[in-house]
Amino acid sequence: MMKIIEIPFHKFFYDFLIGSEISEFYASILNLIVVSLIVIVLIIFLNFLGSNFISKFFKKLSLSTENNFDDYLIKNKTPQYISRLLPVIFVYFILPFWFFSYEFIIEYAYLILETYIVYLIILIIISVLRSLKSYLKTHETFKDKPLDSFFQVIIIGLWFIGILNIFSIWTGKEITTFLAAMGALSAVILLIFKDTILGLVASIQLTSNNLIRIGDWITMKQYGADGDVIEINLNSVKVQNFDKTITTIPTYKLISDSFKNWRGMSESDGRRIKRSLSVKGSSVKFLNNEDLKFLKKIKLIKNYIEEKEKEIKKHNDEFGSDLSVLVNGRNLTNLGLFRNYIEIYLDKAKNINSDMTVMCRQLSPTPHGIPLEIYAFSNNKEWKNYEHIMSDIFDHLIASLSNFQLELFEYPSSLK
Repeated sequence: MMKIIEIPFHKFFYDFLIGSEISEFYASILNLIVVSLIVIVLIIFLNFLGSNFISKFFKKLSLSTENNFDDYLIKNKTPQYISRLLPVIFVYFILPFWFFSYEFIIEYAYLILETYIVYLIILIIISVLRSLKSYLKTHETFKDKPLDSFFQVIIIGLWFIGILNIFSIWTGKEITTFLAAMGALSAVILLIFKDTILGLVASIQLTSNNLIRIGDWITMKQYGADGDVIEINLNSVKVQNFDKTITTIPTYKLISDSFKNWRGMSESDGRRIKRSLSVKGSSVKFLNNEDLKFLKKIKLIKNYIEEKEKEIKKHNDEFGSDLSVLVNGRNLTNLGLFRNYIEIYLDKAKNINSDMTVMCRQLSPTPHGIPLEIYAFSNNKEWKNYEHIMSDIFDHLIASLSNFQLELFEYPSSLK
């Protein structure tokens, strides 16, 4: 402890009482009361002076600077914590004068004060770290980074160092002594902080491999998570589902278990549409001239039909096909023509990205009809708009089926 040079001020009232023939016992008590009142008044004054001066300084600083880091310092109470140091340091230096007759009190008072100073320093550093974290989150570079995890690790380390210092203050032993003792208890420590250590390792892996960011849409069925990542911290990842519920997933589970990240879709030029409609197999047929004459009225496929008619006629004339039976030679089918109509319709649709894959493919027939699968990408990736675009496309296609003399497969009402 720091050695203080004594001055006679604190003994003035004590000497006066002794000179007035009052016993040393009562003189020391009355002197302690008087000095205590003076010290308390000074502490209140210093606290008021420190808090006002430091608060005004930070407020002026926040107004004079363009960045908002100092605003976050005020929000996280950094000035208040700093102002508390002034009266504590004052008390630390005047303790020998305050309790000059009670050395046993001085010894324990120093221990309490030194502990409180360590505690205040930790609070000041933590408030600065939290301000730095909030400030970094306002920058685009760090917005999607798991800053919470890194700052949590630093804060845990800070508390660990602080607790070691407090133990050292109260026991009078070096910090290295405690570190050596903790080495023997490493297995117990690892067991206690298992989830924290796993979370730390997982956070590093998630960040270094860029597996997940704040704002990513992820799906993890085993935890019922389907929504946007709103927070990544040391022990958990918070996902806000689309029904506004919050799902909490242990951070290390994102490394050990599988999950789906939709970021690739979000960063691409379109959101995939992959859905099929099933056509009733018995409604598929060859098209005769009357059928084709009617279908030429559909503007989107008029040119396609005319080109195909020329191509088919040339082929059939070349091979002398008997067209009295349509199965002879080459002929257009209503299903094939409808399939081409779908592709042309999608190419012309303003909500479909024509620079990406646009395809309608026929899948293997099933007991539930012949599936025609639509594979395309919508320009709008926002969920609600995407669903509307997809619904509009299928509304149109289902309504168009009858023009091609096709029927949508559905179970007979007797089997429903």
